[in-house]
Order: sequence, then structure tokens, then C-alpha cells
Amino acid sequence: MQNISWKSYLLAIVAIFMLAISFSVRSECISCHEGIEDIRESDSSMMLQIKAIGVANGDNQGCIVCHGGNPAATSVEEAHKGAVSSLANGPDAFYPDPGSIWIADKTCGQCHQEYVYRVERSLMNTEAGKIQGNLHTFGLPEVQSHNVPWGNYDVVDDDGSEPSIGTPEYKEYMVALMGMYEKQFPSELKRLPDVSVEQVEKDPKLAGVTYQKQQCQRCHVGVKGRERRGDYRGMGCSSCHILYGNEGFYEGNDKTISKDEPGHMLQHKIYGTREAGNGIPVESCNSCHNRGKRIGVSYQGLMEFPYGSPYNENGGKQPGLHTKNYLFIADDLHHQIESREGNPQGGLLCQDCHTTIDMHGDGNIAGTTLAQVEIECQDCHGTPDKFPWELPIGYSEEFNRDIGQKPRGLSDDLLPETLFGTVYDKKEGYLKTARGNPFGNIVKDGDKVILHSASGNDFEIPVLKQLSITDNWKNEHAKVAMEQISQHNETLECYTCHSSWVPQCYGCHVQVNYGTDENGNPYQDTDWVASGNSVDESGLTADARGEAVKIPGKVFESRSYLRWETPILGINGEGRITPLMPGCQVIYTVIDKDGNAIALNETASAPSEAKDISQSKIPSAVDMAPVQPHTVQRKARSCESCHNSPKTQGFGIEGGAFMFRNNEDVIVDLMDIKTGEVIPENHVIQSSKMNGIDFDLSTIINEKGEQVQTVGSHWPLSRALTQDIIDSMDRVGLCIGCHKETSNEALWKEVSTPGQISDEEHTELMNKMLKRYGE
Repeated sequence: MQNISWKSYLLAIVAIFMLAISFSVRSECISCHEGIEDIRESDSSMMLQIKAIGVANGDNQGCIVCHGGNPAATSVEEAHKGAVSSLANGPDAFYPDPGSIWIADKTCGQCHQEYVYRVERSLMNTEAGKIQGNLHTFGLPEVQSHNVPWGNYDVVDDDGSEPSIGTPEYKEYMVALMGMYEKQFPSELKRLPDVSVEQVEKDPKLAGVTYQKQQCQRCHVGVKGRERRGDYRGMGCSSCHILYGNEGFYEGNDKTISKDEPGHMLQHKIYGTREAGNGIPVESCNSCHNRGKRIGVSYQGLMEFPYGSPYNENGGKQPGLHTKNYLFIADDLHHQIESREGNPQGGLLCQDCHTTIDMHGDGNIAGTTLAQVEIECQDCHGTPDKFPWELPIGYSEEFNRDIGQKPRGLSDDLLPETLFGTVYDKKEGYLKTARGNPFGNIVKDGDKVILHSASGNDFEIPVLKQLSITDNWKNEHAKVAMEQISQHNETLECYTCHSSWVPQCYGCHVQVNYGTDENGNPYQDTDWVASGNSVDESGLTADARGEAVKIPGKVFESRSYLRWETPILGINGEGRITPLMPGCQVIYTVIDKDGNAIALNETASAPSEAKDISQSKIPSAVDMAPVQPHTVQRKARSCESCHNSPKTQGFGIEGGAFMFRNNEDVIVDLMDIKTGEVIPENHVIQSSKMNGIDFDLSTIINEKGEQVQTVGSHWPLSRALTQDIIDSMDRVGLCIGCHKETSNEALWKEVSTPGQISDEEHTELMNKMLKRYGE
């Protein structure tokens, strides 16, 4: 049921009464916008409250409560100007997009007061971690050693280190975590500074700032963002809660909104809960989450790919989505429509797992994703020997510390902030996150754990201890890996095995060109940071007004190569083994205003990383990033894909046997094969060298055991696998012990049977050999 407080009931009664007597009070807004959809269902408590306030201020439809403007005006110009003065805490101007974070305290914040403060300091708005990680790869000294100095805006944590939201357990946990990692929870951020062309010409790595501003910062909720297919969205609260189709066309009934002009919301309707549109579709999240870690499109099973094939019905390539083409690999099992036996058909929405803190923040400034996200897989699934409520707070994000064994238990109460959503029967109690907050939609019901999806479905979650008790494992491999090898649960993330593919985009070749285009005009492009800092009284930023701030330079990007199979493993900021993906493996080229290359295929080094991993060799700043890739599959990776794979362990594809001449110019022409000298004097370089890269970009550990590139720039614990871990993994004899003898024809003839045997026959044969060995 929808939670409605006594104040809401009172407002609803007032609304009905005032609507009944307000036949003479008409909103002139509707004289133009006739047919427009109510922002919520007409009988919802939210809509009743809005209309009650509207009636009290001369607008029986309540338009002015969110948008401001003059409901008595008879012209478009007058209607879209100012606001009703009696709206003491509401709009003080006309707001085209009331969701804009810059005026949300007067719109959405009328009811959802703390959200505005929280979102302004959240990663959704500051993107502090993205800035730190990318500029670390360019070698800017300010962001080395895990420092997080910059965001999209000047912002300060005014209310101290204790979060403004959360249970006492959560607040205590976060204060302690912030005490351990002060750099990952900065108390303030400064706006990412400007750089001039002259500064870049003196220090080419500063071109990274231009790259950051033009390419990487367009997705934060402070701006409306790039309007391309798949990228259309609103601002602030509207970024998520107002839906935009990929094509950007309006499909509602307001006659004043064009239906053949892209850039409009799908309908004038707010989404968020079961009652409000059955939740927020995954595709809305992907208007932003399609670059960087790419977890949004990966969750859908998509990986960007250059070819755009197969051809469509017109003989062309697939339409660009987020300006990319995609190859379908396999969507995350939580996204898959075909559910497990006993559950309804349908997948999970992002919001079904991610909490209000994950998405809106907790009032503190988060410097990285891990600083803000409070959930772990075990929060719902538990472990083979403990139910979720038997696990201690902090399980699976131990940060190499003793977290004790005190069970986290269940919660009888919800956070006040979550009461705006659907309130579900707690049954025996709400499950808790790894940091101690209740999940409002996940409950213990007898021996079952039930997840109530905002989509309207209710799912039974498979709980590992219950599977162990009933011995209901899918197969023997799962039982061995999860129940009998306790070290897996103690040292690995669940998705380390279950993410059998990860998008691997090796080598981010960035050219920042300050020269001129083919028409002789100086290159320039949108500065999303400056545009976001230019806000008018209506809450619109420069880009949303069609006045985007431009700065010199234009960015061109390319890649070395793409993979998805056999993800590499490393250690994440929590100290657990995790999949890695190429983070910001930037190889940069800078062209000055005269068209000269003042940096050609350069890379930076990361001296601070050498200190963290205690080695004399300074790693490259190109980065392999720890990641929860959101590509979980029911069928986990095979044992051999980790225990017998040089790539998985960090030694590169086939142990780094390929692409070892990255730091050399490759010339392909007539050549003296004895000396390697090129015969024609008139020749050109076929493939230019990448300075500082004397290894395959899939390699993070060389043959000497040295880490050659950065593994995660955000947290001090993240790094490549240690030699001890590799030694324990490297049980090559698992298969090779027998099969290496295939070259010994005499021996193999005695012990083998011609032809192939099945897996079952092979297992039985090995079992007989073991017993015979024991005898």
C-alpha cells in the first residue's frame, strides 16, 4: 500500500473540499495545454496534495506548484513569467523543468526536503571519482595518491561527517570508514579549473582537462546533457523520474508539444514506484550509464562494437545508440525476462537493488562509487553457512579489517525517506544492506527471502544457506566452489566467478586538437562544466537554454582493440578479488593551434602507485579498474578459466605473448630480412609507437612479477593479484598433469582408450585413479 501520513490525509480532504467548491477557479494553463497528463495518478496522495496547494493559490490543476508562472495570464509570455507570490516555499519564477537541481528546493524539495542537499553532493552531480580517475591517467599531479580535489561545482559538506540519512548503525559505520579513508570522502570539492591553449602548449598533459570537460562530464544531473539518440533526458530529479524515449519524441496529449521534434519527454508523468509508473526503466539509467564502466548497457547485455552489423532491412548498419553501435553478448541474469522456476516472468530494475543512498547520496561528499554504494550481493543471497541476517555489518567490504561476527539482524522499521515509496509488509523483517540500512522492498518471509520489484513483480531470492541445507545446488561444481572451498567466500566477490564476460576496451587513444577544421575554423566544443555553472533564474543551465559554453579544442577518440571473454582479476578497494576492466587507458596526442603534434601517443607514469604496491618499478598510469560489471550469469566461470589462465591472473592474453612491440614504430615495406632495415628511402610508419607501453594492454604483471600499470586509482588496497594468490591459483596440474603426457605415445597407449570420453566418464576415471593411489 502507499504510505500516507495524517498530514497527507488532511491535505487530501482539503483538496477534495476545495476542488468541489472551486468551479469558478480555473487554470488558464490548461487553456493551452489541454490534454496534458497529470504528473501522477489523479487519486494519488501526491497529486491530491499538489492540486490542494494549487486551488489555494488560484490554479485548480496545480501546475504552478511545480512550474510557477501566472495561472491567470491570457498570453503565453505572461503565463511563463514569474510566480504566484502566495507560494511562500514554492517557485519564485517560471520553471520549464521543475526537476532542475538548481531550483529543486522550491519544487521537488517542497516535499522531499533533504534530497536536494544530498543529490548536490552525490556522485550523480559532482562526478568527482570520474574526474580523479581520468586525470590520474593523464598524469596530473593534483589527483595522484588518491587525492580527489575537483568536481563539476564548488561544493562543501556543511553538516559534518555524520550522514544526514540512515540508521544509527549506518551512521556509525560511515563515520568510522571516513576516518580510515579521508581522501575518498572529501569535505569539499572545487570546480574543475579551466586551462588555456597556451597552458596546454607548455604542458600537453593539461589537454586532459579539455577532454574531461568536453567528453566526460555531460552526464551529470546538473545539466540536460547531449541530445542524441538514447541520450535524451531531463535535469536534476527529472534526469531519472521523467522518462525520455531513445528517439526523444513526445507521445502524450498536450497539443502544444511537438510530436515530430526530438528532445521531449515521453509523457508528462513522473515515475519511481509501483504506483508511479511501475518503476524507472533500465533504459532511463542508460542515458548516462553507457560510458566509463558501461554498467548500464552491460546489464542489458550490450557491448559497444565498431561494425554495426548485421545489416538492417534497408541494407544499412544499425542506428547509433549513445553514438555507438552495439553487439549483444549476454544480459545480466537479474535483467533477463525469463526468470527462475517459481518466479514470475520479468527482470529487475536498477532501483530494485540500489538504495536511495546509492542514487541520491547520504549528504556527505563521495569521492568514488565505492564511497557511496552501500550494497553487496550477500545482503540478499547470504553465504552457504550464513543467512543474510546472520552476517555482520560490513561483510564483503572488509577493507582488510576485522568486522567481527555480530549478526546484523533484520529491521522492523524503514528510513523516513523511503516512506515516499511503496511500503511493503515487513513479514518477519526487512533485510539490511552491508552498511546497516533496511531494504524497504526485501523481506524475510519464513524460510524465503522476497524481493518486491518496483515493476510490480514479487521474486523469491535464492538464498545460499537454504540451498546448502536442502542440498539443492544446480550441479556439483556449484556445491564444490561455494560450499566446500570456504576461501572463495572469504576472499572473492560473488561476481568474480559469475561475471563470465566484461567489456574490455583496451587503449583509449585520445587526440585533443586545438587546430582548425577543414573550413579553417578553430576547433571548439561544449564545456559541460562551464555550461552547468551558468544557471538562470528558471533553473536552466546554458546547454538547456541552447547557449552551451564552448571552449577551444575538439576531441577525437579511438581504441586499440576490444574483448569481452575471460575477464582479468585483481584486488579492489575493499581488499577482495574482483573482475577488472580497462579503466582509463589513455594514450594521448595533442595538436596545437598551428596543427603541430606537441604530444604524440604519450602516456603518464604513476609513481604513487609504486609506493602503494611496494615495488621499485614505476607502473604506467594507464589503468585497469576494479569493477562490478553487472554481467552476472547463472553459469559461472569454469575453474580453469581462473586457475589455469595467464590472462585472468594478470599476465596478459596468452601470457603477454602478443603486442609486445607497442613501444616501437612498426614499418611495413620492402625490408632486408637479415638486418631488419627498410629498403626504400621513401617509406612511412604503418603503426606509431605508444610511448611508455612496452607490454600488451591486457598485461598488468610482467614476467618478473612487477605490476606494470595502475590497478584502480581510487583506493589504496586496489592492486594486481599478489604472488601468494597467484601461487595458490596456479594449479596447472589440474588438467595438464595428465594431458601433458599425450606426447609420450607409449605411455598414452597404455593408459588411454582411443577416442573421446564424456565429462562424467572422465570424472569417474579420475576418482578411480585417486582411490588406487590411496591403496
